[in-house]
Amino acid sequence: MFTEYDPEAGALTRELRDHFDAFVAGEWDAARLKAHQTRRLRQVVTYVRAKSPFYRERLADLTDDEVSALGIDDLRILPFTTKEDLRKAQLDILSLPVSQAWIFYETTGTTGVATPCPRTNSDSIHNNSVLTAYYRDVLARYGHHQVIGVSGPTELHATGDTFGDVCRNLGHGVAKMWPHSPLVGFDRALELMRSLPLTGLFCTPGMAMSLAQKAVAAGFDPKRDFSLDILMLTGELMSPSLLRNIGQVWGAEARNCLYASQEASVLAAATADGALRTAPLINHYEVIEPEGTEPVAPDADGVRCGELVVTNLYTGAKPLIRYRTGDLVRMTDPDPEATVPAPALEAVGRVRDRLRLNGRLVDGYDLEDLLLRRFRGCLDYQITVDQDALGTDILSLTLQAGPEGDHSDALEDAVEDCRRELDTPLTVTSGSPGPITSTGAMVSWKAARVVDLRAESSIENTSAERIAAARAR
Repeated sequence: MFTEYDPEAGALTRELRDHFDAFVAGEWDAARLKAHQTRRLRQVVTYVRAKSPFYRERLADLTDDEVSALGIDDLRILPFTTKEDLRKAQLDILSLPVSQAWIFYETTGTTGVATPCPRTNSDSIHNNSVLTAYYRDVLARYGHHQVIGVSGPTELHATGDTFGDVCRNLGHGVAKMWPHSPLVGFDRALELMRSLPLTGLFCTPGMAMSLAQKAVAAGFDPKRDFSLDILMLTGELMSPSLLRNIGQVWGAEARNCLYASQEASVLAAATADGALRTAPLINHYEVIEPEGTEPVAPDADGVRCGELVVTNLYTGAKPLIRYRTGDLVRMTDPDPEATVPAPALEAVGRVRDRLRLNGRLVDGYDLEDLLLRRFRGCLDYQITVDQDALGTDILSLTLQAGPEGDHSDALEDAVEDCRRELDTPLTVTSGSPGPITSTGAMVSWKAARVVDLRAESSIENTSAERIAAARAR
C-alpha cells in the first residue's frame, strides 16, 4: 500500500516487474544484459563516490572520465570491499543516512562487531522483485492461496519482512513465528503449524530439524500430523543429502530457496527447475581465487569454483562494490532448459569452514553431502574430527534418529563411501548432538556441526556454545 503514497516507489515496482517478467521469459539477450549492467555499474560507482564516506576515500584515485568509461570487464581496477571493511566503517559505509531508509537491520554480531544494514524502498523493491519473479512458479505448484510460515533469527534481521512481502506479492497468507522467542516458543509454533494449517515454511535447515525434534518429542509424526507441502530453506549450508533428509522427515519438498546475506542482500534464489540462480539484473558476480585476487577459469565441465565477489547494481542505503563474501561457490552458466536464463549457483561453505582431512582440503558442502548420503529421516547430526595414534585423521558421525528409526542397513555403505572418497575412517553412532547444531545460521556451519578435536577453540566455537547454552535453558 505504501507505493500509493510514494509514486516513485510505485513506478520502480512496475518497471522492475516488467524487466523481470521479460528476463525470465528469455527476452534479454547477452548484449542487452551487458548494456544494462554497464549502465548500472557506472551509476552505482558515481553514487557511492558522492554519498558514502567510505567509498569517497576508497575510490578517491578514480577520475570522472574513468567512471564514465567504466565497463563490466574493467571491474579489476576497483578495489575489493571486505567484511572487515564493513566492521570498521560502520555507518560510514552507507550512502544515505538511516533516516532515509524505511527500516534498519544489522548483522547478528555473534562473531564480530555487528554492521548496519538499513534498507530503502529501492533496496527492498529490487531484491523482492527477484524473489517474486523466481518463486512464483516454485510455490504455484502447491496452490495459489497458501498459508506460509516464516521463522527468522532475530527481529533485526530481514527474513520476516522479505519473505512476508514476497508471499503477499504472490497472494499467500503469512504467519511470522519465532520459535526461539520466549513469547512464542516451540510448543506454540507447532500448534500454529497444525491448526492453521501451514502448507509452507521459510526457515533454516537447523530450524526445520529443531521443529521436527520438538514435534516427535510431543508425540507427533511430522509427516502425518502436519500439512507442509514445501520447506523453503535458507541461512545455512545445504547439501543435496541434507535437503533429501529434511524432506523425508516432513514428507514435503525441501528446497534451498535463497543465497543471500544481510550485507549484500539477495544474491541467488530458487527457480522452478530446481536450481538456485543468480540475479544478474541487480548484481554483478565474479568468482576469484579464494586465497588471491585473480578470476578463476571454468573447469572442463564449465563450472567456476572459488570465492564469490558481488557488486550491487542498484542505488540505495548501502550498495557494495566488489564485496568479497568469504563464501566458496560453484557457478555454472545456464543451459537451454533453465527456467530462468541466469547462472546456477551452489554455495559450498565459507572459505574458513574448509577442513583438511589426511592431506585433502574438503568443503563443508561436500563433506555433509557425503556423510549423509546413505541416511534418511534423521532429526539431527554432528561430525567429530580426531586423529588416531598414528596421526591419521578419523571421522565420527553422530545421528539422531527420527520416527523411522534404525539406520543400520546404511552403515557399511557410508563407511565405505568415506574411505573411498576421502581416504578417511568413519564411525557412525546414535545420539543427540544437543542445541549447538541450531546455531549454524547465527555463527557458522563449522561451529555448529563440527567438533574438531585437532584444533584449538575459535571465536566461532565460543559464540556457538554461548548461544546453545542460552537455548538449552
